[in-house]
Amino acid sequence: MLSTTLTSPTLTIPTLDFNLPPALEAGEPPEARGLARDQVRLMVSHYQNDHVRHTRFNRIADYLEPGDVVVINTSGTMNAALPVRRADDTELELHLSTRLPADLWVVELRRSDGPTTQPFFEGQSGEQLALPGGGLVTLLTPHNPARRLSSSWQSVFLTNHQVRLWIAVLQLPMPLGDYLQQTGFPIRYSYVQEQWPIAYYQTVFANEIGSAEMPSAGRAFTPELITQLVAKGVQVLPLILHTGVASPEEHEQPYEEYYRVPPETAAAVNTAHQAGRRVIAVGTTVVRALETVTDKQGVTHAGQGWTDLVITPQRGIRAVSGLLTGLHEPRATHLAMLEALCGRAHLHITYQQALDHGYLWHEFGDLHLIMP
Repeated sequence: MLSTTLTSPTLTIPTLDFNLPPALEAGEPPEARGLARDQVRLMVSHYQNDHVRHTRFNRIADYLEPGDVVVINTSGTMNAALPVRRADDTELELHLSTRLPADLWVVELRRSDGPTTQPFFEGQSGEQLALPGGGLVTLLTPHNPARRLSSSWQSVFLTNHQVRLWIAVLQLPMPLGDYLQQTGFPIRYSYVQEQWPIAYYQTVFANEIGSAEMPSAGRAFTPELITQLVAKGVQVLPLILHTGVASPEEHEQPYEEYYRVPPETAAAVNTAHQAGRRVIAVGTTVVRALETVTDKQGVTHAGQGWTDLVITPQRGIRAVSGLLTGLHEPRATHLAMLEALCGRAHLHITYQQALDHGYLWHEFGDLHLIMP
């Protein structure tokens, strides 16, 4: 059921290709399934010996030790989807992704496809689309992250020449936060049939709104569970990475996202490494932010900006030794990051276990704790 896909003849990027049964796609929050946030399933795997255990997330403290450093992403989720109308009265959906310098945005246009949406590839440079309440979005130029990459990376990630993402400017009748609160709604994909309120897309520690999609690896934490970890001697430290829109249709390479790693977090990561303690990232977003500010000697620095880092097995991982993450779609680029941490063989073992044991995928699904 699991196979390895080599997606470039010049650069080996092993990723998992498998059949994901629709029944394993979580289409609603755990609360709608009669579970508390922290009652989702948790697979704990150790890549040094391939040992795998199955438990519930509310038992995660059993697998962490005093002195462990757990790094969380405190970015909150925006109501990043907005209705828009073209000049010919075609109704579309605009997804805000990443806020860039000079108050520009990376945005995506989507068209209705029954209860969900699909990418809309017919936008034009200079086109203006009407937003509710007199707002306006102007498409400036196609956003093409692959042009910054070598030709081998382009062959991996640029699957066609259709324009899915645009650099755009917004003209709104009120401040962005107020406008999105009044007019926007959470981004959702085809496996989520119902529109859930934004509260279902927030982690309990979110303190700065800015992500187009939920940094979902942290969703299962509760205040009580965080208190339990701190009382045990586990350090829980923050950073920010505002996530952009995903592309399950294209499996594109990640593009630039805003991050901020505080000095206190960088110092705690370095101290843990020096003491031989484990550093566990809560989500691939945390790995991306930390790796951006970690040098080749493994020293993590404070910093902020926009990162377009792609983490592969060839590059490796320097900042963390463990990762809490959801289960990723077949051929997703996040799987290359997971392989950089735990190796191809271990990734095969754990994903086969997840399929065999009926784990649920996506942001409302179950979780995987990858440890040494």
